[in-house]
Amino acid sequence: MMTSILLVEDESDVVNFIKKGLGEESFHVSVAFNGVDGLKMAQDNQYDIILLDIMIPEKNGIEVCKEIRSRGITTPILFLTALNTSDNIALGLNSGADDYLVKPFKFNELIARISAILRRVNVDKGTEKDNRNKYTIADLVVDDDAKKVTRNLKEISLTSTEYRLLITLLKNKGKVLSRLELLENAWDINFNLGTNVVDVYINYLRKKIDANYETKLIHTVIGMGYILKGA
Repeated sequence: MMTSILLVEDESDVVNFIKKGLGEESFHVSVAFNGVDGLKMAQDNQYDIILLDIMIPEKNGIEVCKEIRSRGITTPILFLTALNTSDNIALGLNSGADDYLVKPFKFNELIARISAILRRVNVDKGTEKDNRNKYTIADLVVDDDAKKVTRNLKEISLTSTEYRLLITLLKNKGKVLSRLELLENAWDINFNLGTNVVDVYINYLRKKIDANYETKLIHTVIGMGYILKGA
């Protein structure tokens, strides 16, 4: 079945570039030129992934992303943005997006990001495992089949990206993981993004996993990466 993509972008040259390239890769691309139309199309149709520019008219991409998530639409969202500061990246990811790509970008990188997101979606749907798996460290318990996270018996709500990052750390507990290793495992991307996306998501996890507890589980190893350990 052909992969269906919604592209929300107001620059015609960018639209033509992306639509032509994705069409040659056998993707079906629908286009909205402003945020209001993009939100309506996301609501009324089923897409495999949404490519969403941030600086679009009528309703910006951050607002569109938040509204999509607030309406229970779980379609993966990849931001396309010229805003490459860490604050803007964090804002975009925190609004509910799965990933971002800074303009200008190479087309093969766009394809790589789309492919990585679609692979993760298939894993999250349970296509690669049927048995019940649980991971524990200290009083943190993750049921990887139910996608349920608890600490001290209190349930913790994570985004899909936060969850994948936590699982990667849990599967390697006691081991220092570099940022690139975390990108390869949690984002399924085998090249350095050149941004602090890993650090941003580690901070999100810390706020949810560690902030209210005396024992911290996520630790920084300066100059090397991160490690999950009980003390």
